Amino acid sequence: MVNRTGITGTERAVSTGKAQQPGLPDFGRIVRRAVTSSRDPAEALRELRDQLGWEKFALVTIFVAPCHLSGLLASAINATFPDVPVIGCTTAGEITPDGIADDTIVAVGFPASHFCASVQLLTDTDKQDGAGIAKAVLDQLSEVARIAPDWQGEFAFMLNDGMARNEDRIVATIYPALGMVPLFGGSAGDGLSFHETALFAGGAFHKRASVLAILRTRCRIKVFRFDHFGPTDTRMVVTSADPERRLVREINAEPAAAEYARMVGKDPGQLSPFVFAANPVMVKVGGQYHVRAIQKIEDNGDLRFFSAIDEGLVLTVAEPEDIVTHLQRAMDELVDTHGNPDTIVACECILRKLEIDQTQARRRISSILAKNRVVGFHTYGEQFNMLHVNQTFTGVAIYAPEDADA
Repeated sequence: MVNRTGITGTERAVSTGKAQQPGLPDFGRIVRRAVTSSRDPAEALRELRDQLGWEKFALVTIFVAPCHLSGLLASAINATFPDVPVIGCTTAGEITPDGIADDTIVAVGFPASHFCASVQLLTDTDKQDGAGIAKAVLDQLSEVARIAPDWQGEFAFMLNDGMARNEDRIVATIYPALGMVPLFGGSAGDGLSFHETALFAGGAFHKRASVLAILRTRCRIKVFRFDHFGPTDTRMVVTSADPERRLVREINAEPAAAEYARMVGKDPGQLSPFVFAANPVMVKVGGQYHVRAIQKIEDNGDLRFFSAIDEGLVLTVAEPEDIVTHLQRAMDELVDTHGNPDTIVACECILRKLEIDQTQARRRISSILAKNRVVGFHTYGEQFNMLHVNQTFTGVAIYAPEDADA
């Protein structure tokens, strides 16, 4: 049985939380959550603010379906949260308080009573200086330590442009400067269009940018990553590639798409995002296997990947466990000796969503996510510590502080 939750040292128990009803304030919990499907930007932001409540927030994150993207939305965000740092991105789907959804806007509010935050916006990420980025990260760490010196919980949340294809380099630059602070994040999406993605920070939407938020909290936290795949004995070698464009031209000295199809027992004419989701390949990094997901097949038969690829890389065909069974077990393992997480903020790969829909498991998956108070978005790739990975579920579980009664 495949078990790649990457979560250890926790008790396992069944979660029994209830999902928030849309439109109602998310009170009685620490982290606030909200969702709207309104296409009018001003109305959408009013609904989100009413659901989040009107307390002071250290940070608000907004995950936006591409159909809502407009300059009017940026203006509405700024008018609704004039004194609050707001970050966000476009999505390939949303995880709402009621589970998986499309064409919505999801907001997460981190109250200043339990969190402080420092945000860094990186524009023109192709040209960013590594030393300058690292210094800015150290300045962020100093800022949150100065604001809340007695709080011990700390994590970094990163958003990247999913069409810039430079997440590997950016996360490899940022992570060493974080020291012992764990990092997770996701790449902005555009449904299945792969055309236009955007990040929000500093009051505007940006392209070819990255956003790093460092949060310090009085809550207990656990940053995690898991997938439901394990390696098989079927391997192939990348014999021709364009690493800059994440293209594989040849596998085993044969045209890439045709040879991949042969290795997974498919006809080349059958290749589609659904086939790629069901038949991913993995690479071994630091003694552990990680998915290297295929984004699409090019007209000339090349395969475009979601993450770094290079000649000589050995790819291993992956074998899945049932995604519903695995998700339930992973959520159970996030329950600690003090109980369930207050909230889980998550980044889940678009290919997991495709598999969920292809196997008609959306209702069951949504029930598990809602019961465990998961909120977030579907991505074009996930970041976990120093790695950019694919077809995973990564996030932060936020628990009530030890002095919860306070």
